[in-house]
Amino acid sequence: MSSQQAERWALILGASSGFGAATARALARDGVNIFGVHLDTKSTLPRAKAVVADIEASGRRTVFFNTNAADARKRQRVLDRMAAVFGETGGGRVDILLHSLAFGTLLPFVGESTEESVGEAQMDMTFRVMAHSLVYWVQDLVWRGMLGQGSKVLSMTSSGSHEVIPTYGAVSGAKAALESHTRQLAMELGPKGIQVNCIEAGVTDTPALRAIPVAEELIEQVLARHPRGRMTTPEDVAKVIVALSQPEIDWISGTVIVVDGGYGPLGL
Repeated sequence: MSSQQAERWALILGASSGFGAATARALARDGVNIFGVHLDTKSTLPRAKAVVADIEASGRRTVFFNTNAADARKRQRVLDRMAAVFGETGGGRVDILLHSLAFGTLLPFVGESTEESVGEAQMDMTFRVMAHSLVYWVQDLVWRGMLGQGSKVLSMTSSGSHEVIPTYGAVSGAKAALESHTRQLAMELGPKGIQVNCIEAGVTDTPALRAIPVAEELIEQVLARHPRGRMTTPEDVAKVIVALSQPEIDWISGTVIVVDGGYGPLGL
C-alpha cells in the first residue's frame, strides 16, 4: 500500500453537526484522517468534542479548528496548520473536501418593514458563507498543492435551489449559486483530475432545518408522503459521500446527486 493510500485526509467545513459530523465519523471508519472546521460556542462545543472522540476511537488522526470558515484570514491560518501537519507526516493532500456550511438569513425578501426584510449585508453574508466560500477554499487548496489528481470536492445543496420555501429566499439563491460554482469548478479543475459535485439531501432533521420557520410542516409532509416512510438522515448522506470518495469513482463531476430515498419535490 502506498503512503498516499495509507494516509488519506478529508477536510470538512461544518464538521461538528449534521451532515458534516456524520460524514466525519463515516470517513474515519473508512480509514480517512479528518481535518474539521466548525464554529461553536461554549454551549455547543461538546458536540464537536464528541465528533473528535469518535474519529479517534476509529483509530484515525484528527485536527479540528473552532473558527469562522468564511473569514479569509482565518482560512489561511487553518491551511497553514494543515500544511504543518502534512509536513510532520512527510507530505500529504486533501483527498476529500466537504463544504457543509449552513449559516444564512431566513428573513423574507419583502416583509412588513425594513427590519423584517433581508438587507444587503445579510444577503451578501448568506451567499459568502453558503456559496462563495467553496470557491475560495478550493482556490487556496489548489494553489497550495493540497488538491490534486483524484481529489474529490463535495458540497451540500438542497431542493431550495430550485423550489420555493417561505423565508428561504436568500438561502435558495445561495444554493443555486453553489450549484453553479460546482459546475464551473468541475470544468476548470477537470484537467487536474479533481472531481467537483453537489449532494442534494432530502429533508433531514438537522439544526439547520430546525432554524427554518416552516420546519415542522416540512417534516410532517415528508413523513406523510415518503415512499420509505421516513426522513433522510445525515448517515444516509454520509454513506453516499464515503462511496463517492473511493479512488475508483473517477467519472462523476459537475453534477447534483440527489440523496432523498426517492421522495422527489417538496410541493409545500
